[in-house]
Amino acid sequence: MAQDGVKGLKPHVSRFGIWALSLGTSIGWGSLVVTSNSYLLQAGPQGSVIGILIGMAVMLIIARNYSYLINLYPDAGGAYRYAKETFGYDYGFVTAWFLGLTYIAVFWANATSLPLFARYFFGNYFRIGYLYTIFGYKVYLGEVLLTIAAILLFASICMKSRHLSMAILTALVVVFTAGILICFIAAIRGHGTSGMSFNPAFIPESKKLSQAITVACISPWAFIGFENVSHLSEEYKFPHKRIFSVMVSAVVVTTVLYVAVLLLSVTAYPSEYATWLDYIKDLGNLSGIKGLPAFYAAQYYLGSKGVMILVASLFALIVTSLIGNMTALSRLLYALGKDRVMPASIGRVNRHNVPAHAMEAVALISLIIPFLGRTAIGWIVDVTTIGATIVYGFVSASARRAAREHADRIEKVTGLFGVILMVLIAAYILLPNFVTTGSMAKETYILFVIWGVLGFIVFRGILRRDYAGRFGRSLVVWISTLSMVLFIALIWMNQSLMEATDQTMARIHEHYIQTEEMTERDVENEQFIQEQMKALERSNTRAIGVVAGLFVFSLAVMLTNYSYMNKRRQESEIKLGRAQKQVNTDPLTGVKSKHAYVEQESELNEKIAEKQADPFALVICDVNGLKTINDTQGHKAGDEYICAASELICHLFTHSPVFRVGGDEFTVLLTGHDFEARHEIISELHRRSEENIGLKKVVVAAGLSDYDPDQDQNVQDVFERADALMYEKKQELKSKGALSR
Repeated sequence: MAQDGVKGLKPHVSRFGIWALSLGTSIGWGSLVVTSNSYLLQAGPQGSVIGILIGMAVMLIIARNYSYLINLYPDAGGAYRYAKETFGYDYGFVTAWFLGLTYIAVFWANATSLPLFARYFFGNYFRIGYLYTIFGYKVYLGEVLLTIAAILLFASICMKSRHLSMAILTALVVVFTAGILICFIAAIRGHGTSGMSFNPAFIPESKKLSQAITVACISPWAFIGFENVSHLSEEYKFPHKRIFSVMVSAVVVTTVLYVAVLLLSVTAYPSEYATWLDYIKDLGNLSGIKGLPAFYAAQYYLGSKGVMILVASLFALIVTSLIGNMTALSRLLYALGKDRVMPASIGRVNRHNVPAHAMEAVALISLIIPFLGRTAIGWIVDVTTIGATIVYGFVSASARRAAREHADRIEKVTGLFGVILMVLIAAYILLPNFVTTGSMAKETYILFVIWGVLGFIVFRGILRRDYAGRFGRSLVVWISTLSMVLFIALIWMNQSLMEATDQTMARIHEHYIQTEEMTERDVENEQFIQEQMKALERSNTRAIGVVAGLFVFSLAVMLTNYSYMNKRRQESEIKLGRAQKQVNTDPLTGVKSKHAYVEQESELNEKIAEKQADPFALVICDVNGLKTINDTQGHKAGDEYICAASELICHLFTHSPVFRVGGDEFTVLLTGHDFEARHEIISELHRRSEENIGLKKVVVAAGLSDYDPDQDQNVQDVFERADALMYEKKQELKSKGALSR
């Protein structure tokens, strides 16, 4: 187990290391293995490249927003920190909740890909000890133990040495970058004589623009991870202003690698297929190297060396993703622990300056994942597209709000663009059959709903422990989140109905095939049933459209009502603040009142009781001769005398609150600069008072006392020492000719 430490995160990562971390976690197992299904079958090589380039442009806008916020808030926590600082703790929690899901899903996907890696390239050595079949996937004890061992191994490396883990990640990023580019260049050079064609450039069945947009909308999934360097902003060994160029470089190289894998995958295909499209469509029936287009092409052009290069690259991709996401997750949990959103122990670091408790938590949670099977992990990974879109939207909104406060024009624009783009991508993803004919698996939607509901439950627990009242202040974010969860639940219901409709249709069709040869009447009946099924699908689509419209309208009404109520609340707070200011302000001198001092004293006493009080000192001031002036010159002259004393005190103690706690008595609470220069300031006050004796001006006697944590139980102890010293000074001034009363 980790050993607790008292140190925090320390700078240790170079620019190249941060670049490697950004690249190493934005591209993983899927880039070499499932790219064909994710891109080529949806848009063809040309449409995929165009879509990836559009996605890159979108991510560069997001990178600009991230880099701006990193410079404003250079602390661990990334998107959580930015949402919390700009919108409040409620927004911070929602962002952290979906960010955590996104990162840990990617971590799980790469961890559970190791058995597949072994199966593809080393046979069935780990497919031993069959346990059960879950969601159609056979789970073996050998593969489970392999995944668990990998999780524990890389967690241990990350906990024991931040330098070693970063060195491994950086080296492996170089390996997979070089490996992919070597195979791609070899394929392009040899493709001209292969007799194979890149045609068709797009998928023939749908519109070209729609294909490119479909791929572009996968960009949150394709690039997720490039921004996790924001979680290490406390650990940069270089100026934060350079992070934008680092992130841009990582996004561009990621794009180049995706394009290289895409084109590599269609440069060669088995001779029994007429086109690359026929080959890609039949991948489900193929196994081994033939079932992996990029590896088949590497073998075609470079032989077994090509396969070995890509095997090394794929292994490097898996390891860099594991280390990178473990690192990012641990820093996110570290930030939550420091803010007491999670247990404080999560926010501690070990003697290696690593948040080891956070890493242990990630590892322990992940140990159950291998038992769920790869199918369920695939559904969870699909949720990252939604999660990343939400997180990038929050980051863009945070950048825009911060830019408005700091009057930064560029980030106001990029923040707005980021929000709009994420809303459009979310609509594209979450509204199947409206903008796009495709959709995610229905299980993905219900998993997102479950995660959202769990978030509400966890937040309820946080509220119960939130004695400082930091949470539960924003109605908007919770109405919006609840509406989104309910809306996605509705989409899941619609997808389930459509799937049931398709299954019904298939069973009817199978029934006709199994019976004797269909008559003309039977054909008419089947056509009629097909028409009715399509009508049912259209009805379902219209229903979800109507409900979506009602959701949007209801949400708009609720937000409008909340805006009005919030305006009224702010007006009330302003009035309350004015009244509070009147209570806390002395009407004669304009300094703080005795009521304000009592409140300040109470707060300090709480900190003293909790051993959390910062160094401070009290100065007790008494105005000499006030009674004599009131008796001889009148109370108006006495008031002017008090104001002159107040001006003298405030002029000297410029960085500390001054309280009038009696008719002729003032108290000054010294912190910061005034505390550091307290002896010089009090000497100056005494010097001026002594000068004023001969000039017949205001004379102030003062006593200074420091807070001693080993001696003082409360503020009153400090006050009494300072008060005693003040009376000694008062007698000294009297002996020099000052009026005593």
